Parts: sequence; structure tokens; C-alpha cells
Amino acid sequence: MEDGTRHTPREAGDTGAPVAPPAFMKRLVQGAIVIGVGVFGFALLFGMRAEPAEVEPPRVIPTVSTVPARVTQGAITVRGGGTVRPSAEVTIASQVGGRVIWTAPALVSGGRFAENEPLLRVDPADYENAVEAAEADVAQREVALLEAEENARLALDEWRRLAAREDLDPTPPNALVTRQPQLDAAAAALRSARARLEDARLALERTWIRAPFNGIVREETVDPGQFVASGQAVGRLYATDAVEIVVPLSDNEAALIERLWNARAGDAATRIPVEIVSEYGGVDYAWSGYVDRAEAALDEQTRTVDVIVTVPEPFTSPEDDPHRPPLLLGSYATVDIEGTSFEEYAVVPAAAVRDGDVLWTVENDTLLVMTPVEPIQEVDDEAVVLGRIPDGTPVIVSMLLFVTEGMTVRPVQLLESAGPWERGANGDEREGDGS
Repeated sequence: MEDGTRHTPREAGDTGAPVAPPAFMKRLVQGAIVIGVGVFGFALLFGMRAEPAEVEPPRVIPTVSTVPARVTQGAITVRGGGTVRPSAEVTIASQVGGRVIWTAPALVSGGRFAENEPLLRVDPADYENAVEAAEADVAQREVALLEAEENARLALDEWRRLAAREDLDPTPPNALVTRQPQLDAAAAALRSARARLEDARLALERTWIRAPFNGIVREETVDPGQFVASGQAVGRLYATDAVEIVVPLSDNEAALIERLWNARAGDAATRIPVEIVSEYGGVDYAWSGYVDRAEAALDEQTRTVDVIVTVPEPFTSPEDDPHRPPLLLGSYATVDIEGTSFEEYAVVPAAAVRDGDVLWTVENDTLLVMTPVEPIQEVDDEAVVLGRIPDGTPVIVSMLLFVTEGMTVRPVQLLESAGPWERGANGDEREGDGS
């Protein structure tokens, strides 16, 4: 019997079982399994790894340049310098007028002369005549005085005779009786005539112009035949017995010269020894001198004290150094003055003094120590300091950016022949680095 239900015909071999999954699903499942196994294995290996050992970075030890401190004792040398100038320089002038009839061969620039040596002669004719006239006037005044004396004697005798005859007081009533005023006038006239004679003789002597000291001519301004007036300059001379050097010192440097303010100009007992060095032809030559005096005021511009050093016989050569040149005027000279004595002080590079009163020193070959000092002098590249610094202590001259007390450093001593003290760092080394 037929109903309304439709039946789909089965294909041949259809048994009615479920349909199998597609092939890509199998691959998906296989991939997931592989990934899971990989993740599990990585996690297992990561968990089993060994912790790496911590490596401490190498310490950086700065290399520093050092110079050994030089400890000594005795007097400190105060060093200064200045320009050589003459101890005396004058302009010579004629004291009388007239025509120049002679000049000495030495009266030329650079000419040498001795004290009282004639340098120039003015025509003496007029002055010789004046002397003769003055001598004649003196002779006349001497005769006049003799006459006045005789007249006075006669007047006195006459008065006495009159007084005896008339029974009067023998004492003259006034000076006119004995002609005393006339006698005094004659004596005064003679003195005046003699004074005029001395003036005439002096004027005649002044026709000679003589050297006031041993010296050298700086310049001359006259020639033979030239007319000169009284007071006219004829040349400039400077003394050769000694020269002076004006040495400006700071008040700190001047304070190191103990007897500075006891020095008195020209007093040999208060002189302070000085050594002078000046260069000539590329060679340094030495002279001995002394502090003669000091200016008792500070220079308003430089704020320094001028110390006057005298050098005797600067133009003569000693027997042990016959080729030494003269200490030329205008040349620059270095002056070493004997200063205060100390039982002990250290000489270090000036660049090593930090902040004005600290040295960086090295102890036990590795440790940086900040050593307090008292600077007392700085000359050129060296400083003189007081403090507890053993001889040979390494003093750091390099510049370090960061410094702490007791930090480790690697000192490298500079050679004695090294140039100016260096403040720059010399580089760093790593500990254990063989380079």
C-alpha cells in the first residue's frame, strides 16, 4: 500500500553508517599535537637551564702623573727681576758762557772717563781778564785800608794829646774822632774786592767742565767752536761705579725678607746679599750685589713694593771671569734675594697646589691623600710650602674630574727632564690590563 512518504533510494553499498570527517581535520589535529609537544619540551628545557654566573665589571683605576716632593731647609730665595738702570745720571751744563775751544776725546756717546777728568773748555780769555782786574782792585783796596788804619791811629794820638793838655777824658767821645767809620769802610771794601776776585777765579775755573764721577757718556750736544750760554746742557753722563735694579715684589714676597725694612741707603751694615743673573749672547752671567733700600709705599697700579738692589762695579770683569761682559743698562736681570730661614720646607710643582692650600699625595703607592699645606712662595713652575710632607713624597700633578680621600690611583712618576708640569690626565688603565 502506498503512502505519501518519499524514500530516497540508497546507493549501492550504503549500509547506513555515519559519514567519515574530511582529511584537513586530521592535519589540524596533528599540527596541534606537534605544537603542544614543542611547547612542553621548551618549557621543560627552560626550567632545567642553569643560572649564568654574575660577572663584575673591571674597576677603572685612574693613572696619575706624580713628582717627588723635595724637602730642604735653610733660607728661602726670594726671586724677582727688573731692568738695570744707572745709580747716578746727570746732565752736565756750562756754568759760564763763551765759545767752546776744546772737547775731550771721551766726550762722545759711549766714551769713558774718570772722576774730575776735563771734558770741555770754554774760551777763558774774558775770565782771565776779569781775574786780573779783580786782583788789581784788591791791591788798591789793601792800600786804602792801610791808609785808613794810619789815619785812624793818628786821629787817636791827636785826641789823647788834646785830652792831656786840656785835662779831658782820654776816651774819645765818638767814633768819628778816631776815624773808625772810615777804617771800617776801607776794610769792607777790601773784603768785597777779595770776594769779587774769588768769583772771577771761580768763573775762570768753570771754563773747564770736569766729570763729576767715574762714568760713561750717554750723549753729547756740543762741538768745538760752538757758543754755549751759562746753564746750557752739553751732555749726559751716568756713573759706572754701581748700577741699580728696581725689583717689584708682592707684599707676601717682601715679608719673606726679614731685614728688608732695616736696610738704610748707603749703610753697609744693613745690606742684604743678592745674586744677579743676566743673559748676554745666549749665556747667563752672574754678579753679586745687595739690597740697598726699599720704597716705603705700594705701587698704586701693581700693588707691589719696589726693592732697590745695587750692583757694585758692573762694568768691570773679575779675574776669574775675564770675558764677562758689563751689566748693560736697560737689560733685564733676575735677582735672588736671601730670605727667611726655615727648619724644613718642601718644594713642589706649582700646579700641584689645589685650592690654594692642598696637595694630592700618594701613600702606599696606591692611595690618594689630600694633604693640607701652607704655601709661602711661588716662583716660575715651583711652589714652596710648609706642611708634613716627607722627602720624596709623590705629589700628583694630573687633573682628576672626581677625587675622594683614599681613592685608589696608579701613580706614574714624571722624568726629571720633563718639561713644564702637566695638569692634564694621562689616561686610565683597567686593572689586570697588561698594556
